[in-house]
Amino acid sequence: MATDPKEVLRDSVRAAQERYEADTEAARRARRDAFTKAQREGLTLRDIGEAAGLHHSRIGQIIEGK
Repeated sequence: MATDPKEVLRDSVRAAQERYEADTEAARRARRDAFTKAQREGLTLRDIGEAAGLHHSRIGQIIEGK
């Protein structure tokens, strides 16, 4: 366990960054899954884009995993 105050802060920053990265990836997966499901169930890329506030070409990229 770190006893140096600066090292404790560094550990806290690293942990926060790791949580952020994990949360971001989970949100990306959830968004891609929602877009894919909406398309599979009949919405067009334009419909999904309008609902999400994104251009339909970006929706296609997200669905493709880009």
